[in-house]
Amino acid sequence: MNEIVEELKIEKMIYEIRGKQVMLDSDLAKLYQVETKRINEAVKNNLEKFPSRFCFILDQEEMFFLKSKFSTSNTKQRGGRRYNIRVFTEQGVAMLATILKSKIATEVSIRIMDAFVAMRKYIGNNLIEQRYINHLVIEHEDKIKLLETSFEKLETKRINETVKNNLEKFP
Repeated sequence: MNEIVEELKIEKMIYEIRGKQVMLDSDLAKLYQVETKRINEAVKNNLEKFPSRFCFILDQEEMFFLKSKFSTSNTKQRGGRRYNIRVFTEQGVAMLATILKSKIATEVSIRIMDAFVAMRKYIGNNLIEQRYINHLVIEHEDKIKLLETSFEKLETKRINETVKNNLEKFP
Protein backbone atom coordinates (compact mmCIF):
# COMPACT_ATOMS: atom_id res chain seq x y z
CA MET A 1 0.00 0.00 0.00
CA ASN A 2 2.74 2.48 0.90
CA GLU A 3 4.39 1.94 -2.48
CA ILE A 4 1.15 2.84 -4.25
CA VAL A 5 0.61 5.99 -2.20
CA GLU A 6 4.26 7.02 -2.53
CA GLU A 7 4.11 6.47 -6.28
CA LEU A 8 0.99 8.62 -6.58
CA LYS A 9 1.97 12.09 -5.39
CA ILE A 10 -1.02 13.21 -3.37
CA GLU A 11 -0.14 16.91 -3.63
CA LYS A 12 -0.49 16.67 -7.41
CA MET A 13 -4.02 15.33 -6.94
CA ILE A 14 -5.22 18.44 -5.12
CA TYR A 15 -6.89 21.02 -7.35
CA GLU A 16 -8.40 24.40 -6.69
CA ILE A 17 -12.01 24.59 -7.82
CA ARG A 18 -14.54 27.21 -6.71
CA GLY A 19 -11.84 28.66 -4.47
CA LYS A 20 -11.47 25.42 -2.53
CA GLN A 21 -8.77 22.79 -2.52
CA VAL A 22 -10.37 19.52 -3.60
CA MET A 23 -9.59 15.98 -4.71
CA LEU A 24 -11.37 14.08 -7.47
CA ASP A 25 -13.43 11.01 -6.70
CA SER A 26 -11.36 9.00 -9.18
CA ASP A 27 -8.08 10.01 -7.53
CA LEU A 28 -9.43 9.08 -4.11
CA ALA A 29 -10.56 5.74 -5.53
CA LYS A 30 -7.00 5.06 -6.76
CA LEU A 31 -5.57 5.92 -3.37
CA TYR A 32 -8.15 3.88 -1.46
CA GLN A 33 -7.78 1.05 -3.99
CA VAL A 34 -11.49 0.85 -4.75
CA GLU A 35 -13.59 1.62 -7.82
CA THR A 36 -14.77 5.21 -8.26
CA LYS A 37 -18.37 4.04 -8.16
CA ARG A 38 -17.79 2.68 -4.63
CA ILE A 39 -16.74 6.16 -3.47
CA ASN A 40 -19.86 7.70 -4.99
CA GLU A 41 -22.10 4.96 -3.61
CA ALA A 42 -20.73 5.61 -0.13
CA VAL A 43 -21.62 9.29 -0.50
CA LYS A 44 -25.10 8.57 -1.88
CA ASN A 45 -25.77 6.18 1.01
CA ASN A 46 -24.68 8.84 3.53
CA LEU A 47 -25.81 12.13 1.97
CA GLU A 48 -26.43 13.74 5.37
CA LYS A 49 -22.69 13.44 6.11
CA PHE A 50 -21.69 15.31 2.94
CA PRO A 51 -22.96 18.88 2.80
CA SER A 52 -21.89 20.94 -0.21
CA ARG A 53 -18.90 22.33 1.68
CA PHE A 54 -17.56 18.73 1.99
CA CYS A 55 -18.15 17.57 -1.58
CA PHE A 56 -19.89 18.69 -4.73
CA ILE A 57 -20.35 17.62 -8.34
CA LEU A 58 -18.60 19.65 -11.00
CA ASP A 59 -20.68 21.49 -13.57
CA GLN A 60 -20.06 21.20 -17.33
CA GLU A 61 -17.72 24.22 -17.47
CA GLU A 62 -15.59 22.86 -14.62
CA MET A 63 -15.54 19.44 -16.28
CA PHE A 64 -14.35 21.02 -19.53
CA PHE A 65 -11.61 22.89 -17.65
CA LEU A 66 -10.41 19.66 -16.04
CA LYS A 67 -10.52 17.78 -19.34
CA SER A 68 -8.28 20.45 -20.84
CA LYS A 69 -5.75 19.90 -18.04
CA PHE A 70 -5.54 16.14 -18.51
CA SER A 71 -7.15 13.49 -20.63
CA THR A 72 -10.33 11.87 -19.37
CA SER A 73 -12.33 8.99 -20.72
CA ASN A 74 -14.34 9.38 -23.88
CA THR A 75 -17.98 8.77 -22.98
CA LYS A 76 -18.87 7.79 -26.57
CA GLN A 77 -16.77 4.66 -26.36
CA ARG A 78 -17.28 1.69 -24.10
CA GLY A 79 -16.26 2.54 -20.55
CA GLY A 80 -15.44 5.94 -19.15
CA ARG A 81 -17.50 8.35 -17.09
CA ARG A 82 -21.10 8.99 -17.88
CA TYR A 83 -21.58 11.44 -15.03
CA ASN A 84 -19.80 14.52 -13.76
CA ILE A 85 -16.90 14.26 -11.36
CA ARG A 86 -17.55 14.53 -7.64
CA VAL A 87 -14.86 16.41 -5.72
CA PHE A 88 -14.07 16.35 -2.02
CA THR A 89 -12.72 19.10 0.20
CA GLU A 90 -10.41 18.26 3.07
CA GLN A 91 -13.42 17.84 5.38
CA GLY A 92 -15.10 15.63 2.78
CA VAL A 93 -12.05 13.39 2.59
CA ALA A 94 -12.04 13.09 6.38
CA MET A 95 -15.75 12.20 6.37
CA LEU A 96 -15.21 9.69 3.57
CA ALA A 97 -12.57 7.98 5.69
CA THR A 98 -15.15 7.41 8.44
CA ILE A 99 -17.41 5.63 5.94
CA LEU A 100 -14.75 3.59 4.12
CA LYS A 101 -13.67 1.57 7.10
CA SER A 102 -10.52 -0.25 6.11
CA LYS A 103 -6.88 -0.16 7.10
CA ILE A 104 -5.99 1.26 3.69
CA ALA A 105 -8.62 4.00 4.01
CA THR A 106 -7.26 5.03 7.40
CA GLU A 107 -3.62 5.11 6.28
CA VAL A 108 -4.39 6.92 3.04
CA SER A 109 -6.64 9.45 4.78
CA ILE A 110 -3.81 10.39 7.14
CA ARG A 111 -1.51 10.95 4.16
CA ILE A 112 -4.15 12.99 2.38
CA MET A 113 -4.69 15.19 5.44
CA ASP A 114 -0.91 15.71 5.61
CA ALA A 115 -0.91 16.67 1.92
CA PHE A 116 -3.68 19.24 2.45
CA VAL A 117 -1.73 20.73 5.36
CA ALA A 118 1.46 20.83 3.26
CA MET A 119 -0.41 22.58 0.45
CA ARG A 120 -1.81 25.21 2.86
CA LYS A 121 1.69 25.78 4.26
CA TYR A 122 3.13 26.11 0.75
CA ILE A 123 0.43 28.58 -0.27
CA GLY A 124 0.87 30.53 2.98
CA ASN A 125 4.63 30.78 2.49
CA ASN A 126 4.15 31.97 -1.07
CA LEU A 127 1.73 34.65 0.12
CA ILE A 128 4.24 35.86 2.71
CA GLU A 129 6.98 35.98 0.07
CA GLN A 130 4.66 37.81 -2.33
CA ARG A 131 3.79 40.41 0.32
CA TYR A 132 7.50 40.97 1.01
CA ILE A 133 8.24 41.37 -2.69
CA ASN A 134 5.30 43.77 -3.08
CA HIS A 135 6.60 45.80 -0.12
CA LEU A 136 10.06 46.00 -1.73
CA VAL A 137 8.60 47.05 -5.06
CA ILE A 138 6.53 49.81 -3.45
CA GLU A 139 9.54 50.95 -1.41
CA HIS A 140 11.70 51.06 -4.55
CA GLU A 141 8.99 52.88 -6.51
CA ASP A 142 8.87 55.53 -3.79
CA LYS A 143 12.66 55.93 -3.93
CA ILE A 144 12.57 56.17 -7.73
CA LYS A 145 9.87 58.85 -7.56
CA LEU A 146 11.96 60.77 -5.02
CA LEU A 147 14.99 60.55 -7.31
CA GLU A 148 12.96 61.67 -10.32
CA THR A 149 11.64 64.64 -8.34
CA SER A 150 15.18 65.51 -7.23
CA PHE A 151 16.46 65.32 -10.81
CA GLU A 152 13.60 67.49 -12.02
CA LYS A 153 14.43 70.10 -9.35
CA LEU A 154 18.11 69.99 -10.29
CA GLU A 155 17.26 70.34 -13.97
CA THR A 156 14.96 73.27 -13.24
CA LYS A 157 17.66 74.88 -11.11
CA ARG A 158 20.25 74.35 -13.87
CA ILE A 159 17.95 75.86 -16.48
CA ASN A 160 17.20 78.85 -14.24
CA GLU A 161 20.92 79.43 -13.64
CA THR A 162 21.64 79.17 -17.36
CA VAL A 163 18.90 81.66 -18.16
CA LYS A 164 20.14 84.00 -15.40
CA ASN A 165 23.75 83.79 -16.69
CA ASN A 166 22.61 84.48 -20.25
CA LEU A 167 20.54 87.46 -19.10
CA GLU A 168 23.59 88.89 -17.30
CA LYS A 169 25.72 88.55 -20.48
CA PHE A 170 23.14 90.36 -22.60
CA PRO A 171 21.95 93.37 -20.70
